[in-house]
Amino acid sequence: MILGFTGNPLDRADRLRHDPDALAALLPEARLLRLDALMPRTDGAGGLAWTGMADFPAEAQPILLGLIDGRAHVAALPTAPATGTAPAMRSPELMALLAALRPGEAAIYAAARSLIDWHARHRFCANCGTPTDPFRAGWGRQCSACGADHFPRVDPVVIMLAEHDGRALLGRGRNWPAGRYSALAGFVEPAESIEEAVAREVLEETGVPVAEVRYVASQPWPFPSQLMIACTATALDPALSIDRAELEDAIWVTREEVRAALAGEPGRFVAPPPYAIAHTLLARWAG
Repeated sequence: MILGFTGNPLDRADRLRHDPDALAALLPEARLLRLDALMPRTDGAGGLAWTGMADFPAEAQPILLGLIDGRAHVAALPTAPATGTAPAMRSPELMALLAALRPGEAAIYAAARSLIDWHARHRFCANCGTPTDPFRAGWGRQCSACGADHFPRVDPVVIMLAEHDGRALLGRGRNWPAGRYSALAGFVEPAESIEEAVAREVLEETGVPVAEVRYVASQPWPFPSQLMIACTATALDPALSIDRAELEDAIWVTREEVRAALAGEPGRFVAPPPYAIAHTLLARWAG
């Protein structure tokens, strides 16, 4: 099974990130990813929309997304990103576009989106505060004052199903779409293992102690740039004590309920979308 935002068909061509001259020789024939700010344009057939370098914005720099058959594929990085406004996050329009993209196409978009957003939020050196400049074909920023190099960060997030007596534990966040429930999730903290993060997050959010944490799969999540680490765990006590600051609600669901939700049938909850790894977790558990 190919998870959402995985299966990128591009050769990331790390060698070109270190060779500006070789990259420059490829740019005239490169394909340019068409974006409206951070929104993807699509071709209507499950693919991203591309154009040529004749349409490359004057006030932008190229980010090398990778190669296909030796041809460079790039995104445009604005030289002076807008300030004072938060980057566009998930919206019903974006979710509909992502649902229509093939997994590999969504993976290309995820890389472009995460990089452009990271550049917009990291324009100053964290070491000395001096404005930084992109380098390594858009895969880093460099400070001319203190010489520090900065690279795109990926934040690890655990996402998990706790199981007990043939039921799985789901949670609902505030302001989610009506009826939506999903696997619990939370950021891994410094000096914490994946297993420890799973146990802590489930206990903090629902009061349920767990053990026997098992890794299932991982998925990029470009909002803005996380790595979702999917796990299952065994609940030691099913009693709920919900942290209402974190969750609006939490429920135990049966396999029959999960199968019905994944099939789009009416019931107690609406399943997460297919491109989310929570959907994969639920399908795996229900099956």
